[in-house]
Amino acid sequence: MRVIGAGFGRTGTLSLRTALERLGFGPCYHMQEVMNKPGQLRPWLRAAKGRPDWDSILSGYESCVDWPTAAYWKELADHYPEAKVILTSRDPEKWVASMQATILARRASRESLRGRMSVRLSALLGTDLAVFNEMTDLVTNQRVFDGRMADPEHMMKVFDAHLAEVRAAIPADRLLDFQVAQGWEPLCAFLEVPVPDEPFPNVNDGADFANRARNTARRMLWHRT
Repeated sequence: MRVIGAGFGRTGTLSLRTALERLGFGPCYHMQEVMNKPGQLRPWLRAAKGRPDWDSILSGYESCVDWPTAAYWKELADHYPEAKVILTSRDPEKWVASMQATILARRASRESLRGRMSVRLSALLGTDLAVFNEMTDLVTNQRVFDGRMADPEHMMKVFDAHLAEVRAAIPADRLLDFQVAQGWEPLCAFLEVPVPDEPFPNVNDGADFANRARNTARRMLWHRT
């Protein structure tokens, strides 16, 4: 592990993932790996319950960004002491708005009658959907936001406190405080690699988040990986 992303989801982590892989720090672990790669969910559920095996979960990866790894940035920074840390951030109000339009909207749909029935069916079948819901609730809602993801003001306070905590805990020579709008230059200087002759990735997945989440939920309902 060479690079650990400490920034919350919805702070440009997908763009950063693309950039890191372009710079030779891939493959990069992201929540999409959890959703799409066989065998990822149950190790993360064990980690969320206090039994992590970082070397097994992250085997073969050079970097990691986004949740669930960002919820364990401190543990990962200790476990991989040579890895550099990147803290992605953005305006807190814009971050909350992005969360509400994507992750929180999906959480709300899971609380509908249809959503609850799907999760119960998955639990009876032993398939992935119930495991994914339990894991993400433990990692983000409970661990990061104290069970209060429905409270935007609380979320912004947690967001600001998280930024301050990372900045205080990681030595300056190991940490890059980064917004993806800054582009290649600060990232490449921090990683000591040449600046590519191409635009910085701008991967905004908000537009198709809902469709992708629904398709993933349907697949997880009927599959056990």
